[in-house]
Amino acid sequence: MVAFALVAALTAATTGALSFREARTGVLQQSQDTVIKQLRTQVDRLAPQLSFPPAEAELRRFAGDVARAEPSGSWRVLVGYEDLSATSRPGDPFEELTPDLREAVDSSPATVFQRVNTGDHTSLVVGMSVTFSGDENRGIASGLQVFLTVPQATEQRYVDALVTAVERATVPALGVAVLLALLAARGVLRPVRALRHATRSIAEGRLDTRLAVNGSDELADLSHTFNETAAALEESVAELRGMEARARRFAADVSHELRTPLAAMAAVTDVLDEDAARLDPDTATAVRLISEETVKLARLVDDLMEISRFDAGAAVLHLDEIDLAESLRRTLADRAWADLVDADLPPPDAVRGRVDPRRLDVVVANLVGNALRHGARPVRLRLRADGERSAVIEVLDSGPGIPEDVLPHVFERFYKSDTARTRTEGSGLGLAITAENVRVHGGSVRAGNRPEGGAVFTVELPLRRDESAHGEHR
Repeated sequence: MVAFALVAALTAATTGALSFREARTGVLQQSQDTVIKQLRTQVDRLAPQLSFPPAEAELRRFAGDVARAEPSGSWRVLVGYEDLSATSRPGDPFEELTPDLREAVDSSPATVFQRVNTGDHTSLVVGMSVTFSGDENRGIASGLQVFLTVPQATEQRYVDALVTAVERATVPALGVAVLLALLAARGVLRPVRALRHATRSIAEGRLDTRLAVNGSDELADLSHTFNETAAALEESVAELRGMEARARRFAADVSHELRTPLAAMAAVTDVLDEDAARLDPDTATAVRLISEETVKLARLVDDLMEISRFDAGAAVLHLDEIDLAESLRRTLADRAWADLVDADLPPPDAVRGRVDPRRLDVVVANLVGNALRHGARPVRLRLRADGERSAVIEVLDSGPGIPEDVLPHVFERFYKSDTARTRTEGSGLGLAITAENVRVHGGSVRAGNRPEGGAVFTVELPLRRDESAHGEHR
């Protein structure tokens, strides 16, 4: 719009300037031609009455007669002959006559003119040499020179009127140009704004957003292309979501179906473990291996069931206001880790909050267990309050730390930092379940490395929840 207005303003100004120049030239040219024609006519009529060489009184009378050719009395005439000169007005200094004009009259028989600015007005000065018209002396300079000064007041008023007219015409033209620019910009920007809103809507997940296609210009083609792209994207996302849902159902169904035979296998392995001491060494070793693998498989099935509930949005929070430090001590004691982990915990009831005790236990157990398996002792567990709104739990080990390229992936499911290692002690879902449990509390978890060596996992949990959070939360 600004560019359109600038171009319109420049065009209007240029057109106005050219029109003004042509009109001014026409006004001044017409005035000049009229004055020169009148002067020639008057000189041709009066010059034959002069006697040569003329006296000063005759020159004065001649100048007055020429000046009276203009009824308004605006003409001022200077007549010169050799060393004599006379003006139509006694004592007139005739300041408008310049040396250049006098020289031009001396050197040329043609009528010459010049516009001279004196003070606050402009004057037209005309000069001519009078020649003889007789048969014997035709064209020979008589030595008589006539100079005429005419004020250009009338012409100046015409020019001023032209300037005013141009200004008055330019402002409405600029206003019309701005109005047209607004209409043009609105016509272009309306579909662009619609495209912006539609793109933002797509980014927010409303994949069924479409644009209205009007016309057949480039913007209409763009809207049509956007609709095709959005339709293709919606179809692809729907297909991916369907595949993901089927995969989740499959994992949940398989995990559910495996629980019953695994329970039977666990019962059998428990019986075999009791009798392993009475078996021969090879058989006892096989029995213990089967028992260990059965426990790992049962843990994997439980983790798969848990992660499936998160994926389905069916994870339930059972909130209770507890002493977080006491909950962490109980987690270590239940797993016989009290002697393996240095606990830096606040005194009883120093940090209390509404959390799900079971899920907090899972979070701490997974992080501490991960540090004991993959880090090195000493392993430290810290708890502190971060103001009145959140609590911070840190698990630190003294191992080699986590490679920088692995840090962004530690909470991904079944991620292995060492691709050559095909078996792990855990299910590969522990940290992913930890992240989901923290997220469902409205908190955050992150992994990093300490400057002095070793990995550190930091959990931030909110201590206060809305009153509507009592009971079960999804």
